[in-house]
Amino acid sequence: MSSQIQENYLKCIYKLCEKYPTGASTNAIAEGLETKPATVTDMLKKLSTQKLINYQKYQGVTLTPKGKKAALSIVRNHRLWEVFLVDKLNFSWNEVHEVAEQLEHVKSEELINRLDLFLGHPKFDPHGDPIPTKNGKMENNKAKPLQEAKAGEKMIVAGVLEHSTSFLAYLNEVKLTLGQKVTIKKIIEFDQSMQLVVNKKDVLFISHQVAKNILVICQ
Repeated sequence: MSSQIQENYLKCIYKLCEKYPTGASTNAIAEGLETKPATVTDMLKKLSTQKLINYQKYQGVTLTPKGKKAALSIVRNHRLWEVFLVDKLNFSWNEVHEVAEQLEHVKSEELINRLDLFLGHPKFDPHGDPIPTKNGKMENNKAKPLQEAKAGEKMIVAGVLEHSTSFLAYLNEVKLTLGQKVTIKKIIEFDQSMQLVVNKKDVLFISHQVAKNILVICQ
């Protein structure tokens, strides 16, 4: 298997461990990479041999320091390329993920460092996700899911948890993108859907599913 496939595994495990600190399950990795659990098990054994992951059968997988460093490098590449595509090539935030998936495997550290300099050392990507520095450090935007907010709270949209093209295209359509100011006017008790006021004028209804995938910072 190519090193590119291994990098995809490391990135997937890293993101799953952000959600599940005790470790990523084989099934969760298989789902994230759209492959079979048996295939995942074979790769995990190889990554363990290379001392990139901590792996024991039937237990959650975590990254070793070596594996985490490699994963953060891939995440850094991906998010910097997304900034470049949106800010410099005028891609929409719902168009960049697949292109960045290809560009993230570029091996030139010098190229990535120059890209970072060219972009002005951005701290967050177009989806509000923090960009690791070359030393692996990241900013914390202290955002929370919109579903955790209360009626009357005034907030700014700071990121998203769902990166699918359809979800981001929907947010574009309803103009609920990064930097927008929102106030919860009402929370519907029946299904926890919300009535929002966007930028103090536009009224918008969103589902609970949408609300739990939008990150906000209180003003």
